[in-house]
Amino acid sequence: MAESTKGVSAGFIAKNVQKKINRAQEKVLQKLGKADETKDEQFEQCVQNFNRQLTEGSKLQKDLRTYLTSVKAMHEATKKLSELLEEIYEPDWVGKETVHSISESADLLWTDYHQKLVDQALLTLDTYLGQFPDIKTRIAKRGRKLVDYDSARHHYESLQGAKKKDDGKIAKAEEEFLKAQKVFEEINIDLQEELPSLWNSRVGFYVNTFQSIAGLEETFHKEMGKLNQGLGNTMNQLEQQHVNKALPVKGAPSTPVKHKVSDASPPLEESPPGSPTVKSDNHVSAAAVPTPHAPPPPVPRSPSQTVEPEYVNTEVVEKAAEICAGSTTLEEDAEPIYVDVGLSSETEPQTVTTKDTVPAVVIEPSVESINDVLYETVPAKEDDMPPGFQFKVRALHDYNATDTDELNLKAGDVVLVIPHDNPEDQDDGWLMGIKEADWAQKKDLKSFARVFPENFTERLQ
Repeated sequence: MAESTKGVSAGFIAKNVQKKINRAQEKVLQKLGKADETKDEQFEQCVQNFNRQLTEGSKLQKDLRTYLTSVKAMHEATKKLSELLEEIYEPDWVGKETVHSISESADLLWTDYHQKLVDQALLTLDTYLGQFPDIKTRIAKRGRKLVDYDSARHHYESLQGAKKKDDGKIAKAEEEFLKAQKVFEEINIDLQEELPSLWNSRVGFYVNTFQSIAGLEETFHKEMGKLNQGLGNTMNQLEQQHVNKALPVKGAPSTPVKHKVSDASPPLEESPPGSPTVKSDNHVSAAAVPTPHAPPPPVPRSPSQTVEPEYVNTEVVEKAAEICAGSTTLEEDAEPIYVDVGLSSETEPQTVTTKDTVPAVVIEPSVESINDVLYETVPAKEDDMPPGFQFKVRALHDYNATDTDELNLKAGDVVLVIPHDNPEDQDDGWLMGIKEADWAQKKDLKSFARVFPENFTERLQ
């Protein structure tokens, strides 16, 4: 029994080998033009359409899987972002439960969207592409049977055309020819019916697939939009809850904002514009100098505001002016007297020397302390001042310019205030000036004159 089975298997293998040899010979003869080849142009067009349809379907399957991977990644990213929002959301903030509910709803919505895409698009596409491998195998089998048919036909025709005919061989060749023809025609007829039908089915499949994707995506974004709107409303409520709870930064000077004037701000008191300092020992006490931690007033001061000057001994001031102008001479043996010129009680009396009715004024540099740093100020003559000079100010805080027309200030810088080139364009709380050091060295208003916030400075004279 075993030997019989072995003989059948060997005979089957030998038969298949012989078929392959005959097919190879037939193909060689066809390529050399020594044997004609049966061709069906209509079927070849169907095969081309089949290959194109398979390529497009495979690419669609690949891209749809990529899309689903992206949806999954976006789901995870959104979930992490929602978890972070819940983590940083404090218990006393309004809408904490709403935020949690929105987070859970968004997570479910993403999961449902992904699952429906798989069920209604990807699985349908997999089913659609599942029929192609079988048809592709049958197309390849038809090609082999066509070669067998051509080979049997050529063999039968050659025996019939031989000078010496062998009826036995002719009959056997005819039988093989008819058998090959029948096998080929059976598979050929089936494919001739299936391939055009499969090609036409692609339109309906594409329509259903993309209608499903579009409908699912539309529903998803509509529901997600509602959740996002709810989250936005919650954030608005949180903003309203904390709108009046902004924490100020201690020690930071307020910077005036250009082109914005607040009419509701209450007027602030200003120190009077100072007259030239006339005293022999003009050391201002610590109480008269702003402390390093005292910020400037929150609202910028305007030089146009009126101030009530304190009482000043005008007679002494006039005499001092005459001396500075050179109209009155000093005498070395003049005896000093003390005159109260209306300074605060914490400052020392001014020393003025007189003989007869001509006082001799001793003017010394004033030394003041700002932020524990000493700065010396020597009054300059009027002819050394820039055109239109109004008064001096000293910077109490550093100011970094935020525009090209603004002046950089360091605490202690002395600035000579001058009129603005275009008074109509000057903003409230801002002054035009040039640093005293720049004016002394350069004498160039055009290059060094800039605007600066008045509330970062104090007025000297």
